[in-house]
Amino acid sequence: METHKSREAPFRVVHKDFVSINPHQEQSSSTSNMKRFSLSAAASGLLFQLVSAAPAPVPAAEPATPIEERALLPSVINAIGSIINSAATPTAIIGQLNSISPTATPTDISGLQSTLSSIYGSATPTNIYDPIASQIANGLGPSNLAQYATSTSFGGNNSQNNNNPAPRTKIFPKKKSTDAPYDLSESDLRSKIKLPSNYSYGKRMAILFVPGTGAPGAGINFDPNLAKLLGGSYDPVYLNIPNAVLGDAQVNAEYIAYAMNYLYSINKSKQIAVVGWSQGNLDTQWALKYWPSTRTTVQDFLAVSADFHGTVNANAICLAAVDGIGLGPCDPSVIQQEYNSNFVTRLRQNGGDSAYVPTTSVYTGLLDEIVQPQEGAGASAFLNDARNVGVTNNEIQSVCNGYADGAAFYGHAGVLYASLTFALFQDALTHSGPGQVSRLNLANVCSQYAATGLSFEDVLNTVNIIPIAGVELLAFPNKMLIEPPLKNYATS
Repeated sequence: METHKSREAPFRVVHKDFVSINPHQEQSSSTSNMKRFSLSAAASGLLFQLVSAAPAPVPAAEPATPIEERALLPSVINAIGSIINSAATPTAIIGQLNSISPTATPTDISGLQSTLSSIYGSATPTNIYDPIASQIANGLGPSNLAQYATSTSFGGNNSQNNNNPAPRTKIFPKKKSTDAPYDLSESDLRSKIKLPSNYSYGKRMAILFVPGTGAPGAGINFDPNLAKLLGGSYDPVYLNIPNAVLGDAQVNAEYIAYAMNYLYSINKSKQIAVVGWSQGNLDTQWALKYWPSTRTTVQDFLAVSADFHGTVNANAICLAAVDGIGLGPCDPSVIQQEYNSNFVTRLRQNGGDSAYVPTTSVYTGLLDEIVQPQEGAGASAFLNDARNVGVTNNEIQSVCNGYADGAAFYGHAGVLYASLTFALFQDALTHSGPGQVSRLNLANVCSQYAATGLSFEDVLNTVNIIPIAGVELLAFPNKMLIEPPLKNYATS
């Protein structure tokens, strides 16, 4: 192993023949309660025709195509689904999801892949909850789904009440004068960091695992996949963001910013790595932008299924309004992840669409049911490299074109256990700069659907994250009609 070296994307975007409605541009202080509008039935119908077939892999070298023309709205946004028809409230939907008894269960990884492809690659529901119901019915859900609607925190690696030692150096209220201020207390920020019992305090590199939207703990998110694979050589550290990462993304980013500086401090100024899933990456990029002190702490940023540009599918997670005109209240961080939301737009301004530290991004073009678009240079997970820190953007089907995984189906959670993901992250951690495809044995890597070292049970527990997130999304009580206002530090 080489020596570690220190180194300083709305649903409203539609086909070009349709008008794009963006209330974030239209609303003012006098219209702050304006409802967020969804696509018309006509537009949805055309989009259904455009996306009913699974998209083919797009080579990474393909020039970026305008999002409006790509119209990459997958099958989860079409006709109204049965769960929503029969139960309009979050509580009722949770009850229905929890009452589903599996009618079949895959017995191997190949069968699991085929089942997920048939659910999320077909064209029917307008919302994410009907495919989740199908996933549960096919035996791809946790045994006790109801607990995720009632429990506010979980123990073990998911603990949110940890008694950690003070940092060796002062990092609060600011490590550098250019850092954004914290709204949270230092005790709150520190308590959400779960260190393993055998933490080495710098003898091994620490890897900070940052969960995604709807994950009630980093252990639930990563223990069946990347934490298991990397934990033998590194110190896995779990950041357990409250409220399943559904609150204000700017607040979520505070936990990340503090954790990066905290680990660097207790590790005696040895750099760490950050592994994020979904929104965990978006919030990490925000933290790196507005807390510049964190940039020297991170050797590698390893992003799984990122939505650095938000997602056109965000509204598929929200329920229709009671009057049927638009969308009802939704979880704050979900609204902030709408494509071109105020949050995403601000992040990407002034170089926020480029990496701040060496970054390896891995994502699936076939077919991420949560984040879209996710193909080629137009992918939401795609980061630029204006600072020349080193970035690789790796769409699984493009990298593995010509091998077994070149046409393999990986969902939003599936990238967590993909063989290519682990291979690229391992490469990044053992070399200077990001993970490089050129250093991999693609014939070997791309012939395995799941990374070596993961069992069928691990893969099953990983795909369980989607139903868990669905219940958490429904159960979150503090829903909003518009996204949280930007913090002063982001607008000054």
